[in-house]
Amino acid sequence: MTTRTAASPRGSRRSGPSHASPRRGKRKGPVWGAVAALAVLGAAGFAAVDGGSSGTGAAHAGDRTGPTERARPGGLGATGPAHGSRSPSPGPAATSASPGPGTSSTPEIPATGPGTFVTAAGGSTRVGSGTVLRYRVDVEKGIDLSTADVARQVERILADRRGWTADGRSAFERVSGGPTDFVVRVATPGTVDRICGEYGLDTGGEVNCDVGRQVMVNLRRWLLATPVYARRVKDYRALIINHEVGHFLGHGHVGCPGAGQPAPVMMQQIKGMHGCLPNVWPYDEKGRYLTGPAVS
Repeated sequence: MTTRTAASPRGSRRSGPSHASPRRGKRKGPVWGAVAALAVLGAAGFAAVDGGSSGTGAAHAGDRTGPTERARPGGLGATGPAHGSRSPSPGPAATSASPGPGTSSTPEIPATGPGTFVTAAGGSTRVGSGTVLRYRVDVEKGIDLSTADVARQVERILADRRGWTADGRSAFERVSGGPTDFVVRVATPGTVDRICGEYGLDTGGEVNCDVGRQVMVNLRRWLLATPVYARRVKDYRALIINHEVGHFLGHGHVGCPGAGQPAPVMMQQIKGMHGCLPNVWPYDEKGRYLTGPAVS
């Protein structure tokens, strides 16, 4: 893959090289240690997902706390439940995490859940031009999240003028029933591990993945983000969605194009910013595709 300097034609969806590491037993060491040094970047400017101002951010679940996870499409359909062989973390115990700035209490994040989902009702109008991709938004049962609110946030991210609709070939429409091209699912760490593990990916209770036409979002990442985005959690959610949907559209990983430039949304920021600034959008305000040198 060559360096993209503009909005290059999209390749076959989900046909790019897999960037996920296969499961190799237990993960070693705390995942947060690798990102602590990135916290100093938190002061960089960000664009609020709900706003229209120019912003920065990067993609991979954008700024994950572990290796990027993705797999080529498997036999699991877009609308069917996942039944993996990997057992989730035992017990219903909740994980206590440090509250973000301005929060009044520490969120209690269940370690695992039932693996069944509630679909957000209703739907959205079509956004973008070109091939319409129908998607559904699911939230695992037992999670204290509003499915309607999660759906609204995903809709805003995919409709943003700096998002994937700027390529002129992608259009999105949220549905609550019927055929779907992909599903965005927010789930407990244990459920994400189980579903992603079905495809041989080790998400270690920490990261997100894109498998079997499912964008699996780890509840811990949705609520807490990572140190770089700790003060801009909604921006980080845009990073998750844009990065994983980018993989669905066929985009692979790229590196930092140069010091002081926005990190491409397909850059694995968790592995280091390398001089780039945080960014959560694939395109800038002028419609220019933000990319860098291709990496494996």
